[in-house]
Amino acid sequence: MRARMGRLVDGFGRRFRYLRLSVTEVCNYRCTYCLPDGFKKSGSMASLTPDEIDCVVRAFAGLGVAKLRLTGGEPSVRRDLVEIIGRAAATPGIDKVAVTTNGWNLKRNIQAWREAGLTNLNVSIDALEPAAFHRITGRDQLGDVIAGLDLALALNMPTVKVNAVLLRDTVETGLDAFAAFVRDRPISFRFIELMRTGDNAAYFDDQHVSGVDLQGWLAVRGWSPVPKAFDDGPAIDYAHPDYRGRIGLIAPYAPGFCDSCNRLRITAKGALRLCLFGELGVDLRDLLITGQEEALRTRIEAALVGKPAGHRLHENDSGDTRQLAQFGG
Repeated sequence: MRARMGRLVDGFGRRFRYLRLSVTEVCNYRCTYCLPDGFKKSGSMASLTPDEIDCVVRAFAGLGVAKLRLTGGEPSVRRDLVEIIGRAAATPGIDKVAVTTNGWNLKRNIQAWREAGLTNLNVSIDALEPAAFHRITGRDQLGDVIAGLDLALALNMPTVKVNAVLLRDTVETGLDAFAAFVRDRPISFRFIELMRTGDNAAYFDDQHVSGVDLQGWLAVRGWSPVPKAFDDGPAIDYAHPDYRGRIGLIAPYAPGFCDSCNRLRITAKGALRLCLFGELGVDLRDLLITGQEEALRTRIEAALVGKPAGHRLHENDSGDTRQLAQFGG
């Protein structure tokens, strides 16, 4: 489908066609880089209702957004996720509905998600060796996660990707297993540079590795970058003639990373985040009711005036983001 121009343009000429919508802050994993001590409730846990989510999705679709990603926390802790997917997929203008999940119950739920209209799936798998996976996530579930991923492929999910945080431990133990994983699977295995947040400074100092290291590893082995689709996120994918799948890199510390930003975020409590590593947000929740559609769109458009040129991670400034599950990663 031809891309619509849309009305969401910031002061730097960037157009926004992609919305990441967090449906919960809750996560049942204890990943070392995000929630090493597990999720802890703080303040109100009143996440957006399906009706409120519907208002958000329709508003952004009316402003030219065609791709929606449901994030968390862990989206599948919500029992109404199938309903949320179905309502989003039925929204005029929304062409792609994605979910990012840790995969803990993927095998049980993926068929229902697919039947509801899910088109894109991202599964977090930070290690391919069971003990390492357990050490990083706090869960001994690697086999179940991979089984769910393979079932998604068997169900002909149009787009399946895997996310892994690039860690010093990952690099030191070798990347060959990750390449082997995509030899016969038509997926993109994307490494995300570890990002410093308010709660992980010591871990970041110990485990951060530049994406340049991965790029060098790929280049030596004959992997080449491929062009992006118009609604792709910031990842650069690399292909190899001997592999069905791809390996990707999301490198937020790379020069110019924010120049092509095309995504906005809604928190689980209804705030518009202009940058993952910004401050505060623009509350939309009071307008997520019938009869306030035009006021909602007007507030969203007005908020873009305040979107900064880029994050300040290079200055060790992660805004008010304590950990990635807080605002949808």
